[in-house]
Amino acid sequence: MGTTQTQSVERTLRAFALLEGIAEAELKALEARCRWRSCDKGQTILDKGATSRDVFFVLKGSVAVVTFSPSGKEVTLATVKPGESFGELAAIDEQPRSASVTAIEKSELCIMPPEVFLELVRTNAVVSFRLLQRMARLVRQSGLRIMELSTLQAAQRVYAELLRMAQPEAAVPGLWVVRPLPPMHEIAGITSTTRETVNRAVSQLYPSGLLKRKGRNLYLMDKTKLEELVQTIQAHHAHK
Repeated sequence: MGTTQTQSVERTLRAFALLEGIAEAELKALEARCRWRSCDKGQTILDKGATSRDVFFVLKGSVAVVTFSPSGKEVTLATVKPGESFGELAAIDEQPRSASVTAIEKSELCIMPPEVFLELVRTNAVVSFRLLQRMARLVRQSGLRIMELSTLQAAQRVYAELLRMAQPEAAVPGLWVVRPLPPMHEIAGITSTTRETVNRAVSQLYPSGLLKRKGRNLYLMDKTKLEELVQTIQAHHAHK
């Protein structure tokens, strides 16, 4: 489970929204107190229950935050991409890690010691507020997923997740795209279903034209109609 140092990306935290606006000199001082690591695809970065309290910033690649049901089924709680961070909860409450983290692809990480992170949060009001906003988003997302597990069938959970993943296509106003579309098993982990169900749910919307696959990207040709589809089926099952 080792990690190795890398020079493949610039060692800077400049691109992270959490730290935006920090003076260059202060940012350099922060970076000097961090460690920089490269993780291979499939490598475990953190184990659930571990007592480490470092905070991780993803510079390149992506990682999955996962846990396991009593039966051993893997459940993906989140995917963390470049410009995002993970591990803040353990740094704040000093409790063991609540989930495991695995590299989805070769990833470059900046590791900030907990004392450095807490000092930053305590002395910088803007960073503290952004952290509060991030925690609020996580609470809302968790509540939404709990509701979806209770009220939506598997296929509709898949569609709801695709809607969350989609971003506006800059070149075509009104068009939304999931770029790139994650592997089916990753979406299955997030939506608590199977890879086969995800593939079937996505494929059955191709003939209608609501979804279109091009290379590694998935285009939402009519985002509003897809939202209406999820809401309609949700309402239908709520009254059954």
